This record gives sequence, structure tokens and C-alpha cells, in this order.
Amino acid sequence: MNTTQSAAEWWALNGALIFEGVGIVAFAVSGLIEAARKKLDFVGMAVVAALTAFGGGTLRDILLDRRPFFWVQNVNWIYGVLVICILAMVFLRGRHIALTERAIIWPDAIGLAIFTAGGTQIALATNSPPIVAVILGTLSAAFGGVLRDIVVNEIPRAFSDHQPYSIVAFVGAWIVVLGAALNWPSLISLAGSAAFIVALRMIAVKRGWRLPEWKV
Repeated sequence: MNTTQSAAEWWALNGALIFEGVGIVAFAVSGLIEAARKKLDFVGMAVVAALTAFGGGTLRDILLDRRPFFWVQNVNWIYGVLVICILAMVFLRGRHIALTERAIIWPDAIGLAIFTAGGTQIALATNSPPIVAVILGTLSAAFGGVLRDIVVNEIPRAFSDHQPYSIVAFVGAWIVVLGAALNWPSLISLAGSAAFIVALRMIAVKRGWRLPEWKV
């Protein structure tokens, strides 16, 4: 019984941090893949990976006036991204793996889902109105990918590929709001929202769903 209680307490204290770490790794990997496709050097790969992993959460913290920024408060995330860059450089060069644009889809979807759910929950904790929390969660998820694409000289996919991306995050964020209204455990709300966003994003990609585009 004591062991079970200790495990529950441990997850209550560390679950959100682990959840955030998975999102950081996922976005860092998507940045690394894009940097590798553009044949950037190690410095370029590290910058693109860091911008992708930390950009959206930093924007969220700025808008919510949270200090220190999440990656300053947990400085190990910086070391983690650097280690991932080193390992990726060695692994990718050693295996001569051909990276395609589709290789980004899964890690990007996971990062999108986790940062949306986490950003929404953080905003709710500051007593932000639900619609504001959802918008901030969506921004914190999408902005890292926007920075990634801009740095590698691409029109951000969130704006140009016409596939549901930010709108998927916006819809999934409301699960966190629902969970808060119904007093669900925070990890249940986070996991439920993230799973929904990943599933909906992958369905949209597989079925080729497209948003209306401007036609002259």
C-alpha cells in the first residue's frame, strides 16, 4: 500500500515534467530532421532543434509573464537537446539515412499534441479564460514549428500545406478545459488531449484532409 502511494505521489510530482520532456524531444527531433534535410552543420542543427523545441513554450511564457522560462527553470532540457544533436549527427552520418519530408510528421504531431495540452493547462492555472488558454496552448505548440520552417527558409507548413494543423491543436485543447471543469486528474487531461490531437492529426494526413485555400 505504501509502495502504491509512493508511486502515485511520484507520478503526481513528476508526470507533468516527463510529459513536457517527451514533447521537447519530439519537437527537437523534428527540427533535427529538417536541419539534416537542408544539410546544415552541427551548429545549424542545434539552433534549429532548440528553436523548434523551446520556441513555442517561450512565447507562451512571455505572454503569460512566467519567469523563469521553462527551459531556464529546467536547464537539463538544454543539455538533452545538445546530446540529441550529437547523437543524431553521428547516427545520421554513419547510416547515410535518406530523410524525407514525411519523416517529420510523427515527431511533429507528438510535439504539437504535448505542447498544446501542456500550454493550455499552464494557462488555465493562471486563471486565464478558457478561450484564452486554448489559444495560448495552440500558439505554444505551433510556434516552434513556424520558427523551424522560417530558419530553414521554408514557408511554415502550418500556413502553407493546407492540412489541418493548428486547428487540430485548437480542437484538442478543449479536452484539457473539459477535464479542468470536471476535476479530472491533470495527467488524465493531458494524456487524453494529446492522444486525441495525435490521432486527429494522423487521420488528417492519411486521408488527405485539406483546408480551403485562397483562390484568385
